[in-house]
Amino acid sequence: MKKRLIYYAVLLAVVFACSDDFTQIPEVGALNDAAVANEAGVELLLVGAYSTLDGRRANASGNGFSASGDNWWFDVLSDDAHKGSTDGDQGDLFEVEIYNWSTGNPYILGRWVSVFAGINRANAVITLIGQIEDADLTGKLAEARFLRGHYNFEIQRMYGNVPYISEENYANTEFNQPNPGPIWDQIEADFQFAIDNLPAVQDEVGRASGWAAKAYLAKVHLQQNDWGPALALFTDVINNGPYDLNAEFLDNFSLPGDNSVESIFSIQFTADDGQSPNGNVGGVLNYPNPGPFGSCCGFYQPTQDLVNAFQTDATGLPLLDTFNATDVANDYGIVDADPFTPHAGPLDPRLDYTVGRRGIDYNGYGTFPGHSWIRATFADISGPYLPSKNVYQSGEDANQGNGGWGQQLSGINYHIIRFADVLLMAAEAAAETNDLATALMWVNMVRNRAKNMTYVQNEAGDADAANYQIEPYGAFADQAFARKAVRHERRLELGMEGHRLFDIRRWGNGVDIINTYITNETRTITNFGGKTNPYEAKHDLLPIPLDAIDLSGGILTQNPGY
Repeated sequence: MKKRLIYYAVLLAVVFACSDDFTQIPEVGALNDAAVANEAGVELLLVGAYSTLDGRRANASGNGFSASGDNWWFDVLSDDAHKGSTDGDQGDLFEVEIYNWSTGNPYILGRWVSVFAGINRANAVITLIGQIEDADLTGKLAEARFLRGHYNFEIQRMYGNVPYISEENYANTEFNQPNPGPIWDQIEADFQFAIDNLPAVQDEVGRASGWAAKAYLAKVHLQQNDWGPALALFTDVINNGPYDLNAEFLDNFSLPGDNSVESIFSIQFTADDGQSPNGNVGGVLNYPNPGPFGSCCGFYQPTQDLVNAFQTDATGLPLLDTFNATDVANDYGIVDADPFTPHAGPLDPRLDYTVGRRGIDYNGYGTFPGHSWIRATFADISGPYLPSKNVYQSGEDANQGNGGWGQQLSGINYHIIRFADVLLMAAEAAAETNDLATALMWVNMVRNRAKNMTYVQNEAGDADAANYQIEPYGAFADQAFARKAVRHERRLELGMEGHRLFDIRRWGNGVDIINTYITNETRTITNFGGKTNPYEAKHDLLPIPLDAIDLSGGILTQNPGY
């Protein structure tokens, strides 16, 4: 059933023609209006709206890798990831990583383009449904509005002050709209309509359901620090929805977990030996180089700061205040032939399903030998680690595909929202409303899954690969401690999943967190601080792309500080 909703490139080429004028002109139907003015046409356009979730859009302006729907490069803006590879490869992303942001950067443009493509496609469905009589298309309308809500949520939390393009604007080609401020009300209205009109469970996996809409509306409230409504919605999803945690943390990032009980809303990817166009094109750079299977291109490398966050004390609890006081042992600056002893101290077992590090099994491919699997040189600022969650497990042939010049097209679904994420967002809302017992319960559900899962094993397969220790919290002493514990737990559970930057923005402490990270990271990567500019308050929002402002004739205004 997944394959029915996998996004057919041939179908989309027929239904949609692409436009370079991404702020002004919609995706225009290549078929005449009469040919699609029916239920079948609505379904074709709706599949087209789903297809843009992955960010892929032919002939789009901006950098194509930046359009990726999994938001991997937004982790590069946070303390979770480096761009990876050499400093000079994808130099525009290097400039983003070191906080040298220009309004003309193609990465900043590319995501803007891809998200507005999704908005236009959702509006195309909504407009078409309004033109069809004698057919109940309410469910399809609700799916389209869910998708429009998602795309607008993305553009809102990335750029802050954005134009709202309604179905009326779309129908009348009135795309040149101003951006006076947030568009939260419109986003909430779309998700509320989806809640009211979508089924609890869809017949086909990958389609939005009423429960997914409820979880997403709660997330919208959370992003605004609107704790009460968020908590009520999350509580309903947790207590009454059809979701649960997988027994194995790893299942969320491997074939068994695709569309599992933990998946709430995901980008549906597939890959095959026929070079399927439906793999994760936005993540094709993010593999070992060459690594255990000759992959490319060494991007998206976890930070030492992230690795340090997985340290625990002797009782299995996180070092909330002191995790960066000492570094987890790493092999930065030495080659494979040099002696190296992996970290002996206690670690959260989720670390080695999140990060590839020397001396530990890497996704079932055997022991990570060291620098020979890292493309970056020691002069680059990328560090000694590899991403793990986005790289398929050894033996999962169904998740492996190849691109035109040797890229890896992963078939691993990307979770826009999964149940553990919901539990921790709910715990955050509970902590902020001083319901510490509820926050503790939900955090411990996530920690107990990690405690009871299968741990990464040593090369012989007869013992744990590291000193893994994790236990649930006994209590949250006060609101300040609960807040700190919930925030840290989100990093441990969701690291390298594209959430970290948006969490930091919501908490409003980016300047302190990122500048402290730059200082600490320089202990490992000695030239990191010398190449990196300070993080400023303006970096809490991306600039509005210069091309968009120019095409608007000045109707769009720039964010402060740029």
